[in-house]
Amino acid sequence: MIGRRRWLQMSALAAAYGVSGMSRARAAPAAARQRVVIVGAGFAGSACALQLRRLDAAIEVTLIDPVGRYFTCPMSNEVLVGRRELASISVSRAGVRRAGIGLLRARVDAIDPEQRRVRLAGGRTLGYDRLVVAPGIRFLWDRIEGYDETAAQRMPHAWQAGEQTLRLARQLRAMDDGGVVAISVPSGLMRCPPAPYERASLVAHYLSQHKPRSKILIFDSNNHFPRQDVFTDAWQSLYPGMIDWIAPTQDGAVVRVDAANMTLYTASAAHPVAVANIIAPQAPGQIAADAGLAAGHGWCPIAPVTFESPLISNVHVIGDACIAEAMPKSASAAASQAHQCAHAIAALLSGREPAAPNFDSVCYSMLAPQRALAIHGHFSIEAGSIVARAPAPGFAGSGGDAGASAQQARAAQRWYRDIRADAFGD
Repeated sequence: MIGRRRWLQMSALAAAYGVSGMSRARAAPAAARQRVVIVGAGFAGSACALQLRRLDAAIEVTLIDPVGRYFTCPMSNEVLVGRRELASISVSRAGVRRAGIGLLRARVDAIDPEQRRVRLAGGRTLGYDRLVVAPGIRFLWDRIEGYDETAAQRMPHAWQAGEQTLRLARQLRAMDDGGVVAISVPSGLMRCPPAPYERASLVAHYLSQHKPRSKILIFDSNNHFPRQDVFTDAWQSLYPGMIDWIAPTQDGAVVRVDAANMTLYTASAAHPVAVANIIAPQAPGQIAADAGLAAGHGWCPIAPVTFESPLISNVHVIGDACIAEAMPKSASAAASQAHQCAHAIAALLSGREPAAPNFDSVCYSMLAPQRALAIHGHFSIEAGSIVARAPAPGFAGSGGDAGASAQQARAAQRWYRDIRADAFGD
């Protein structure tokens, strides 16, 4: 029989080890934290990581990206024409670290959905309960004959901000007055569809101030573009005779380039130019294709409420890589998707049913330093699809403001500040 004093001693010992009764067995380990791994730390991936931390600090979040310093595509056209410094669109990721998110500078080589693990370059593996893939875009080199990574050094795409932005900016500064600047726009889905026309507008402003005898030719593989009416009215008003938009029906689709001789070829003509900005056709980042997340059309299908892939369970795809139906491929759309994906993951990990969302996006296009156009989109889920709530000209089914204004130019600067803070903690 155990005396009262001895019983109290043993009870205290048992309590200290977290066991019941008089057992001296080692305590069972605490339940493992649920793990979310996010591949890609652009607007979509970083915003999703920060939102998960806000929703549930108990979730272990790891963000993986091969790039140490990220440059935002929004506002990169202002860098191109000297309205901003490159450092002003640089993201340090310090805000992500402050939030307690694990940040790995690494490339993901493979995804093992059966074991729920990702393998990094070098062989290290990480397990996950839920995986988010936000790899952005890759370029489909040689879809335009002669245009590859080497040619892009002479004919920059500047569609991923950073070194390419500076390269194109240097070419514009070095060009003689009277030179021709060509912008080639691909067909098919692409990142930020209005951005080539914003670029043409800001380059025209720069040329009008410094090289007024120069010309811009937009070689387009598309028969129309977002808010074409507002853009063309602004071009006629602000830069009369400087910008020519050439539709595919007018032989506007570039099929071949000769980078050594700075010549673009359409179906029936050769076009020598001083500066060539060739925007290549695009597809999801390579890891999405390698992992089997892309469908036959090349992009990644998703379930609208959760952004989970219908092709691989427990894997979600957000941002430019996914097919979100009526939503555009833009920074604000990516951030909106990231927030919903984070809410859905937090619900799924806690055994709750994710709520159906509403989405919003806005794309600002600078037509001049103090004049901008805003294209707003409002989206909801109906009959299992993401649809626009307010159909109007612009993106597929999205709404646009009536015209361009100085007020929208100020709003664009505020929007950029706010989305950086939301997505990166900067």
